[in-house]
Amino acid sequence: MESSDRLGLEQSVIDQLSAYGVACSPQQARVLIRHLELVIEKNKVVNLTRITDPGEAVSLHVVDSLLPLSCDDVALNRSCKYLDMGTGAGFPGIPLGIMTGAHGLLVDSVNKKVQAVGEFARALGLSSLHARHARIEELPAQIGTSQDYVFARAVAQSNVLIEYATPLLKKGGRLVLEKGRPSDDELRAAAAAAKICGMTQVSRETFELPGNLGHREIIIFERTGSPSIALPRKTGEAKRRPLGAEA
Repeated sequence: MESSDRLGLEQSVIDQLSAYGVACSPQQARVLIRHLELVIEKNKVVNLTRITDPGEAVSLHVVDSLLPLSCDDVALNRSCKYLDMGTGAGFPGIPLGIMTGAHGLLVDSVNKKVQAVGEFARALGLSSLHARHARIEELPAQIGTSQDYVFARAVAQSNVLIEYATPLLKKGGRLVLEKGRPSDDELRAAAAAAKICGMTQVSRETFELPGNLGHREIIIFERTGSPSIALPRKTGEAKRRPLGAEA
């Protein structure tokens, strides 16, 4: 990428995030755009994303990943641990780490993606981020209820994500879901699943991405109690028999 193009993208990141009340320094913008460059280059040999235009990727990957930082109910900082559920090419996990310095565990069930994300984190000097190849149901046995936040960008229905996140979150920990336009049925099922899992919805905020590139809703749940069933269930059970689906 030409240096003039890179500088334009860096300024675009700063300007777009500023519109949502998220302050981004020139140094942070440089690292965010370097991550994008690495993703686009790696995408030539490993299928990581369908969005390869750098200008669109700024909005649809970087800014989209960082919208939660504009929410009052997200207070991610260096002392926090967070998990990115279904990280793909490292979104939102890598941008969140760049912007906050928090300790991130970036998880995906596809090993090629995990290997790529690990390479990106090392290349960017992000020692507080770690990529892990795992199914999400396996993680509670490995890390327990250790996370302050779990982030998920539209990787499954909300009720399934609530079930996955619950046994990973500390008491008072929060699940941050980023969705497009969730249906009323999805929201009802999520509310029912949250009740079963000892989670409480604390906020729901809506955003429009720059350039009419999409509508986003950020729905945040807090772990306020204990689940009324044993979690995690067997691998695959959350999708085969989702909690709250009959609500």
